[in-house]
Amino acid sequence: MDFGITAALIVMGLLGLLFGVGLAVASSIFAVKKDPRVDLINEILPGANCGACGAPGCSGFAEGVVEGKYPVNGCVVGGSETAAKIAEILGKESEEVVPMVAVVQCRGTKENCPDRVIYQGIENCVSAQLVSNGSKGCEYGCLGLGTCVDACPFDAMYMGDEGLPVVIEDKCTGCGSCVEACPRDIMALIPRSQKVYIGCVSKDFGKAVKQVCKVGCIGCSICAKENVTPGEIITMDGYLPVIHYDRVNHPVQDFQGAITKCPSKCFVVRGEEVEEEKNAVVEEAGE
Repeated sequence: MDFGITAALIVMGLLGLLFGVGLAVASSIFAVKKDPRVDLINEILPGANCGACGAPGCSGFAEGVVEGKYPVNGCVVGGSETAAKIAEILGKESEEVVPMVAVVQCRGTKENCPDRVIYQGIENCVSAQLVSNGSKGCEYGCLGLGTCVDACPFDAMYMGDEGLPVVIEDKCTGCGSCVEACPRDIMALIPRSQKVYIGCVSKDFGKAVKQVCKVGCIGCSICAKENVTPGEIITMDGYLPVIHYDRVNHPVQDFQGAITKCPSKCFVVRGEEVEEEKNAVVEEAGE
C-alpha cells in the first residue's frame, strides 16, 4: 500500500478521534440537565395534548409547570386529581380545578335563522367567515360547518340535524379547543355545576335581531333588572346579557325570573336532569 495513503488514513482517523472526544466533552459541559420531576409529571398527565393549559402539548406543560410557567391546576382535562398529584411532586399545596363544560351559545337553527345566501366553498367556518362574513342570516350566528366538531380531540361533539353543534357532555373535558376554533365565539366554557347559559351572542338590538332570527336576544335587558334576577347575577354588556357565575347560589332557581320573562326565551337550561326543575320554575312563576 502506498505510504501516502496510509498516512492520510491515519491522520483522518486521529482527527476523527480528536473531534469525537471534543464533542463528547462539549456535550458533557454544555448539557442541559433535565429535572427528573418533568418525567414524573408527564407520566400522570392524560396525554391529550389539547393545548388547553396554554402549553404545546403535555410534555410542554410538564416542563413549564416545573419551571413555574404554568399553575399546578393548569391541566383542565386531568382535573383536581391530576393537580393534587402534580402538587405532591412539586411539594406545593394542591389547587382545585373547576370542572368546565362546553356550551353552544346559539339557537339559530336552519328554521330559526335561515341563510341569506348559498355558500359554496371549503366546508370550514373560518373559510366561510372570510366570504362575505358567512352565509348565515345573523352575522353573529353559528355557521354550521362543524369546525368546532373537527377541533374537539375527544369526539365530544357532533353536528345536529338542525345545523348546530351538539356537545356530548359525558365526553366533554372542558379543554376549550372548540372555543378557540370557532370564528364567531359561539362556543363557551361554563362551570359544570352551572345549569343555565345564554343561547345567543348577537350584539344587535330589537327589530334588527328579529329580522334575521326568531329566537335571538333583542337586548331588552329585562333579565338584568334587580326585581327579575336579584344580586346582579346578570348584567348587560351593550345589548347582550352576561351571567356572573361566581354570584350564583342556585343553578336554576336564581334564574327563575330570567327564564320566564325573557321574550325570546334565550336562557338555556343544560341537561335532561334539570328539565323537571325548569318546568317547575315556569309553573311556579305562572301561579
